[in-house]
Amino acid sequence: MRYTIVRSAMVAALLQVPLALPAQMAAPMRGPEVSTTGEGDVRVTPDRALLMLGVQTQATTAEAAAASNAKLLRSVLDSLRAVGLTAQQLSTTNYNVNPQFAPNSSTPRIVGYMVTNSVRAEVSSIGQVGRVIDAALAAGANEVSSLSFYASSEADARRRALALAVASARADAEALAAAAGGRLGPLLELTTSAERPPVYPMARMSAVAGRVPTPIEPGEQTISASVTARWAFVAER
Repeated sequence: MRYTIVRSAMVAALLQVPLALPAQMAAPMRGPEVSTTGEGDVRVTPDRALLMLGVQTQATTAEAAAASNAKLLRSVLDSLRAVGLTAQQLSTTNYNVNPQFAPNSSTPRIVGYMVTNSVRAEVSSIGQVGRVIDAALAAGANEVSSLSFYASSEADARRRALALAVASARADAEALAAAAGGRLGPLLELTTSAERPPVYPMARMSAVAGRVPTPIEPGEQTISASVTARWAFVAER
């Protein structure tokens, strides 16, 4: 029994040793640091486009409106394939059937139905966008809800923007260190913030399609990146 008591006391003493270590160890002192942020922008010319086309029909019954819509949409899809778009470039994004109510009526009364079917078209050549719009409208599309551009080289452009952002952050840090009578030491931390969405230019097109080819001007696209960096500060002696 005595052996057990002594051994238990020894174990208890050993368990208490790590608890005392943090109080005895002094936290390492951090030297002065220089922290800056930098931004970089790269402008690229879009070479791709996303186009939202729609067919909207109305009839006294939902069935009739849907049948008319389906016929027109098939014609639109056939025309888009005829100008070179593949099945992989076309997808349905929205299909709605909405009742239409009589105006100025004291009680709600359905007088018809509206069916809307929207198609997303991915156009791989900017020069093809005008022909795609004209073909769709000629085949029965009556909505062009959006047109946006993007560059296939966005990933490479963002890396170049990151390099510019890092260079900007370092230039500012070097200026700060020199002004404080020192220089930059080792890099301690380098992070990038969440990617800002590219700035897309507004699409410009003619108001009348079908009579003359619809002109499209994609402009340029800005890819932006931002970084935050910390360096050790070394005082000059």
